[in-house]
Amino acid sequence: MATRKFADPTRYHLSPKGFWKKFRDAVVVNPEISSGLPLQSVNRQPPPASRPEKYSTPATKASDPAQNPYWKRDVRRAYPQLSVVSQPELATLLIQHNIPQAVAAPSEGKAEGAEPSSVAATAKPAADLTEAIAAITAAREAYSESRLPPTISTSFKRWKPERAPDAPHDPNAYFPMVLVK
Repeated sequence: MATRKFADPTRYHLSPKGFWKKFRDAVVVNPEISSGLPLQSVNRQPPPASRPEKYSTPATKASDPAQNPYWKRDVRRAYPQLSVVSQPELATLLIQHNIPQAVAAPSEGKAEGAEPSSVAATAKPAADLTEAIAAITAAREAYSESRLPPTISTSFKRWKPERAPDAPHDPNAYFPMVLVK
């Protein structure tokens, strides 16, 4: 005699008892289907909250109030800090970054440990921003017709207006509309 193998809905899942079992049997389409609620003692080993010891958070530097002041943790007041650049500092930066940097030629016969000697061009920084801008623009023109500023690359064709044929209208009437395609 062969044994019937089937999934017993009451083996691993809760099943109703009493009135609710009768109610479920009367209302449910398939009373043999499981409730879907797992038995806690069978499904989870060890069951939740069955261990006698209690968890304690390990002590860290953040849990020491002396080493973790509130003002370091308060992210709500972490405002962006202002950065101020004065006009003489800006003039100095403009002059320094306008000077082409000297690059040392590669040395073939020198040892690897020797430092290459490079002579950087030095210029006296301007004290006034207007003098610095005038000196930079006098040295070379930033943009010209042959040397245009960079443009943003786009994936679509740029629209150029083209005159379209006029809409039908009386040739003697005033018609201010111009159609463009």
